[in-house]
Amino acid sequence: MTNPRVAIIGGGIGGLCLAQGLHGAGVDVTVYERDRTPGDRLQGYRVHIDPDGAHALRDCLPAELWEAFLATAGTSGQDFGFLTERMAPLLLLETPQATDPVDSHQSVSRITLRQVLLSGLTGVVRFGKTYERYTREADGTVTLHFADGSTATADIVVAADGGNSRVRRQYLPHAQRIDTGIVTVAGKFPLTGETRGLIADRLWKGPNMVIPQRGCGMFTAPHELGDSVLPSGIGSTEREGALYDNTAGYVMWAYGAADGRFPGDIAEMGADRLKETVARMTAGWHPDLRTLVTLADPDTVSLLPIRTSVPIDPWPATNITLLGDAIHSMTPMRGIGANIALRDARLLFLAITGGGDVIEAIAGYETQMREYGFAAVRESLKAARQFVDENAMARIGFKTFLRAAGRFPALKQRAFS
Repeated sequence: MTNPRVAIIGGGIGGLCLAQGLHGAGVDVTVYERDRTPGDRLQGYRVHIDPDGAHALRDCLPAELWEAFLATAGTSGQDFGFLTERMAPLLLLETPQATDPVDSHQSVSRITLRQVLLSGLTGVVRFGKTYERYTREADGTVTLHFADGSTATADIVVAADGGNSRVRRQYLPHAQRIDTGIVTVAGKFPLTGETRGLIADRLWKGPNMVIPQRGCGMFTAPHELGDSVLPSGIGSTEREGALYDNTAGYVMWAYGAADGRFPGDIAEMGADRLKETVARMTAGWHPDLRTLVTLADPDTVSLLPIRTSVPIDPWPATNITLLGDAIHSMTPMRGIGANIALRDARLLFLAITGGGDVIEAIAGYETQMREYGFAAVRESLKAARQFVDENAMARIGFKTFLRAAGRFPALKQRAFS
């Protein structure tokens, strides 16, 4: 197949990264996105990009967009703290920045990252295309059917349509995505010169895991842009509006617990009641942690039920494949979902453009993707269960271990390298 027509279903981070790589390599690629305009998806929190994600972006993006990504990365530190609910320090993991930014850890706005990834794809991304199903043709091609009655034909179809993937439901109907029984409420505390003085330095200097006595937990992470702006010529002409997340900065927080700990009507609550509920559930915690919640902008507060995919056995490779949450949806507890999707995008980009038999290349991609992707799913679910562990003795043991790791560098190195 000399120049296959590639259809990507879904214009999220992974799908757009793949599209950038394929488009730059001269491949006939089209992204079908259900959003009506680039500005429809204006929600989301900061995203942690690790070296795997950075390598994918560097290899798939043209040079000017890679530089735009770096220019709009956050300026907050990446040292990771473990704290009790009373703000007592348990352990600090230092994250030294590498000389080469591709080997560094970055904090980026999900909104801004998507804007960068959309740049230069006019005509490649088709908005307002809600995918419904596919049919296979006698010549091996795939016909895509959309809600507006239109169709499109492709030689390769990539499902990048998220955890509720319609492609996966038809292609791999036995692949399940289940509810973990864990619920999180998340929000943004606006970080300004005035509000910075209301919270401890540790909360705006880097990400933290708050470990109370049992049954729940909180994750916090700052995101500051400094004086950075989206470079001229990058992105939509609407970037001066809501598309570019050029806020002064914020501390993102996420409080999680087992579903049974929340009121029964949690799913129907508005932002103000969600804030009140978390404030009530954290009564007795350090005032600074509660300040993050009580002063959060209601427009940023949302309920996030936690779901996860169930790893499945290998399937025969065809000209339909999947990436990101469409196949290995995971909990957010380790903060690696976006990086795994980007890693998928890079690997699939290399498979499609590498020459040789396309189906064999997709098979090689899927073999590697299943191994690291489902390993990440398992580790993420393990972390989520630990996040809401009801065993008080287990929590005491973990805190004791963290304190010991802080005192003994060799133990810290072995445990967290």
